[in-house]
Amino acid sequence: MVDDKNSVHAETRLADDNGSQKSQTDLAKEIPDQVIIDGVAEANVAAIKTQDEMFGSLLDIKA
Repeated sequence: MVDDKNSVHAETRLADDNGSQKSQTDLAKEIPDQVIIDGVAEANVAAIKTQDEMFGSLLDIKA
């Protein structure tokens, strides 16, 4: 859940009792959430790479 333009808020909740003794994981929610998280991570990596390239170019110009 995003609560600010540059920050992410983590949500926690108690597990629901679905009668299963093995798992309380809701895969219908967890799998799409993981896909979104993967996309965000890829975007962050691309931004860092771009910043690094721009900083390198700036150093090349100054040198």
